[in-house]
Amino acid sequence: MIVGYLAGSRAFHARVSTSFVRLASTSTSRDKFKVVVVGGGSGGLAVANQIYNRFKSGGKSLNPGDIAVLDAADYHYYQPGWTLVGAGLRPKSDFRQPLGSLFPSYISHIPENVATFSPTTSSVTTSSGGKVEYESLVVAAGIKINWDAIPGLSQALADPKSGVSSIYSYDTCDKVWRDISNLQSGNAIFTQPAGVIKCAGAPQKIMWMAWDHFQRTGKGYDVKVDFVTGMPSMFSVKKYSDALNALRIERRIGADFQHNLVSIDAGNKKATFKKPDGTTVDREYTILHVTPPMGPLDFVKRSPIADATGWVEVDSSTLRHVKFGNVFSLGDCSSLPTSKTAAAITSQAPVVTENLFSFMTVGELSNARYDGYTSCPLLTGYGELMLAEFKYGLEPKESFARYLGDQTARRRLFYHFKKDLFPWAYWNRMIKGTWFGPSGPFRPHFA
Repeated sequence: MIVGYLAGSRAFHARVSTSFVRLASTSTSRDKFKVVVVGGGSGGLAVANQIYNRFKSGGKSLNPGDIAVLDAADYHYYQPGWTLVGAGLRPKSDFRQPLGSLFPSYISHIPENVATFSPTTSSVTTSSGGKVEYESLVVAAGIKINWDAIPGLSQALADPKSGVSSIYSYDTCDKVWRDISNLQSGNAIFTQPAGVIKCAGAPQKIMWMAWDHFQRTGKGYDVKVDFVTGMPSMFSVKKYSDALNALRIERRIGADFQHNLVSIDAGNKKATFKKPDGTTVDREYTILHVTPPMGPLDFVKRSPIADATGWVEVDSSTLRHVKFGNVFSLGDCSSLPTSKTAAAITSQAPVVTENLFSFMTVGELSNARYDGYTSCPLLTGYGELMLAEFKYGLEPKESFARYLGDQTARRRLFYHFKKDLFPWAYWNRMIKGTWFGPSGPFRPHFA
């Protein structure tokens, strides 16, 4: 998911003096905090609030301002909602709020980005050169969207007549619906890159919604829909992949696997894909939905807390850094070997919270462990959704199977979870620290 840092880009990068930051963010000038959280996205807001609440419930309340969140973004986004925008179900304004308005009085907001980490001195340096010290650090910085990695993509997205769009940006998610709804005939191609992306099911969610729209509006015979992906299958978990592929065949949607988009010629409506053997193939499109490649943020990648591939190197169970004991991480920027989703964060945040609380109060970690839980609500059409839930090892971990049966079945109830319940829970519960994924509003207790 993309929010704050998770958005991958900002409309404006705040540049303010260190003294202004201190005065604007807290009631007193300070540059040292009990807990510093890097990133005001879904992970950062959720964990900052959960940490405050956990200290309070444990009888060790922190003072207002003891927790600081660093993020220079003007806005916070609920990115899972952008698929709903692309499908014509909601206006994009429903999924954006000013970041500064989301901080309760007891959380300090420092509207600056982190430039460097210094874990040996328990401090970070901000983009303006200020130094912020901490007792414990939580990194929830998100992921980088590499728009410029595909030649021609940025220019095509900026051209309202190009037929190229993406749900992975607030600026372009409504263009997706314009392209889909205006298309009368031709080739509609939906892409997914090889490698790690956030919400790996989203590239096909919008494809399924487009296909259903074409059927419902009598264009099904005139529009050819194709899914062209750099991945070897429809989905990483075999159970869901098999069901999705069977649905694809049933709906006569074309597919090319291990075909990675490498360039776009918007003037000629041509997309070039690279195959595993290094050869390329050109495809003509009428509309092209692009999921761009992604990777670690530069300031994280070049830091001493990153692993060899650029992600914050944490223990996959405790979410504590493998080298620096007072550093934790969750969400898209972490090295956790699970799908990068908002649902994953709902299960990661309580583990970070419990282990950080225990570390800071008794000097050792608690028994809280993360099992890799994540979820992908796979929209497959208007009024239906396949709810994929799984954990480490790509093993299904379904919350509703014992009540409703196999979750490869597409259900209207799950559709309304995605369309109605999850956005409400996000704005009213999750980022306020009171939503815990499969546990709902009940904070999990770790034996």
